[in-house]
Amino acid sequence: MYALGLCARWLHLASSILLVGAATTIALAGRSDRPTARRWEHRVLLGSRGLALAALGSGLIVLGLQTALFEGRGGAALEAGSIARVLIETQAGRVWLVRFGLLAILAAFLWSRLHVESSLDWRAARAQAMLLGAAALVPAAAAGHAAAVEPETARAIALDGLHVLGAGVWVGGLLPLALLLWTAAAEPGADARPYAVLAARRFSRLALGVVLVLVATGTLMAIANVGNVAGLVGTAYGRLLLAKLGLVVAALALAAVNRAVHLGRLAGDGPTVGRPAMRRLATFLVGEGLIALAVLAIVATMTVTPPARHEAPTWPFSVRLSFAALEGAPAASARVLIGSQIAVLGLVGLAAGLAIRGRRLPLVAGALVVLGAGVGLALPPLAVDAYPTTYLRPSVPYHAASIASGATLYREHCAACHGAGGAGDAPAGLRLARPPADLRGPHTALHTAGDLFWWLTNGIPEAGMPAFGRELGEEQRWDLVNFLRALSSGYSARGMRPAIEPDRPWLVAPDFTFAVGPTPPRSLREYRGRRTVLLVLYELARARSRLAEIAGRDGTLALLGVEVIAVPVDAAPDAIKRIGPEPRVLFSVVTEGAQAIVTAYHLLAASPHVEFLIDRQGYIRAVTRGSGAAGDLDKTIAEVQRLNEERTAASAPEEHVH
Repeated sequence: MYALGLCARWLHLASSILLVGAATTIALAGRSDRPTARRWEHRVLLGSRGLALAALGSGLIVLGLQTALFEGRGGAALEAGSIARVLIETQAGRVWLVRFGLLAILAAFLWSRLHVESSLDWRAARAQAMLLGAAALVPAAAAGHAAAVEPETARAIALDGLHVLGAGVWVGGLLPLALLLWTAAAEPGADARPYAVLAARRFSRLALGVVLVLVATGTLMAIANVGNVAGLVGTAYGRLLLAKLGLVVAALALAAVNRAVHLGRLAGDGPTVGRPAMRRLATFLVGEGLIALAVLAIVATMTVTPPARHEAPTWPFSVRLSFAALEGAPAASARVLIGSQIAVLGLVGLAAGLAIRGRRLPLVAGALVVLGAGVGLALPPLAVDAYPTTYLRPSVPYHAASIASGATLYREHCAACHGAGGAGDAPAGLRLARPPADLRGPHTALHTAGDLFWWLTNGIPEAGMPAFGRELGEEQRWDLVNFLRALSSGYSARGMRPAIEPDRPWLVAPDFTFAVGPTPPRSLREYRGRRTVLLVLYELARARSRLAEIAGRDGTLALLGVEVIAVPVDAAPDAIKRIGPEPRVLFSVVTEGAQAIVTAYHLLAASPHVEFLIDRQGYIRAVTRGSGAAGDLDKTIAEVQRLNEERTAASAPEEHVH
């Protein structure tokens, strides 16, 4: 059934695209009174009738298979009730209804006997066929992967619609134009040769613009559906996209030869230059069209393959490129800088060689040598070890509860070698062949979460680190990863002060869940985009005066868009009762979830009393450490006002650490 579905999708997509291209090519060539040209137009119209029927028939098959998939049973494909539910209750079904209706109208129009003797009637008929074909093709974007892109779904659908319309104009016009050229190149087609030459030149100019649109929209769609290099080479969707791009490059190479060589020769002497060039151009167009049909087969497969952004990539190489490799290596940094400049020089030379007609080959060859030398010099220092899970997206969010669980696992399984604080100074670790790494250092943050997950799962035999893949479950290993990233982030944040660094958010605030008394649980994430959060970790015996100070200015903080969340470091469930009537506290005092919050945030700043200023995007921007005594709250208020005045807000961090 899967193979049948792919074949039906390919036939439906190909016939829909060829319908648009056929109508566009006829309109582009224009009306002619030459018998050969009129016969060609009639043949293309006959082919369009068949294409319309193929699109309708394959569309019905696709609908049936889609219904069987939604219902989970093959028999549903033939049940009217099941099909009706899909058509009415799903977006894909509603889009299908619109497209099928337009295709039915187009088929009826193509099969009707119209008298188009006048030029005005001819233009109206051809324009109507072209518009109906485009109107039936473009809505397909609303039922594909573009409809699942968030945010900016409408933009993604518009880009996908423009992309598929451009494919219809370019790809769909190749075979009709090839037929015209073959017909005109034959001896009986002499009357249509000027007409064919003019049509080819018009199509070439239009195709050039359309290809630029296809490149632009395709690039933006790839960014939305793939995201990064790991998704491109490490997922099924990405590899299909690479195969598609390879075929597109081959088609564009043929198109470049057509434009640069064959098109210019069409106006040459008929028997010796013009007609042979016309036949060669037709042959190349057929080859280009066959490649395009193969591309559509890949596209049909991509429509039923989850986008790379939604899949866990498996990195296929043993190395990756990262500027993290240059940390503390000035010699390597200098080599990369020199190599990159040489590579830029090679690119400039390559562009110049392609632009200059004289001595093109030596210039291009020399530029390629310089480019290769620059790349060979710059890339090796950037190479770092990589693993299949290097770009794996964590399945456990960067959450205080996960970090707290990871802290417990660390004490049980890792502290004996790496030490209680992660400095790598425990007695057991000193006896290993290679001393354990200092997990607090910046190098931990420079590795991806997937790297850490791989080492926890498989160990590092040469360093004596055991594998925990069988001992710890997947979620437990991700908890450990989250703990290690929080530990490293805290070491990097040890110099963070009460004053913010303008427009420089970098320290992600771990999400957490909390409850205040009998109220429903809330999370830090709920405040993103709405309010700044002042997170206060306090020890009541020392912090009464500070809590009273904050309570006295709570109204001012609220007006500035600040939510105060106070967390007792002893995680007392009766924290509100312990505070008593004085000071009169109106802000949130956590009674459930405090222990995980304290464990996670004390990794970021350990102090008897600590306050974190978290901006609306979810980044910690300032840290105030102290004993809990009353201080100058006006300084905190001033920092809040500075945050409110920032013009460029950073994008919110993802729930997962990478």
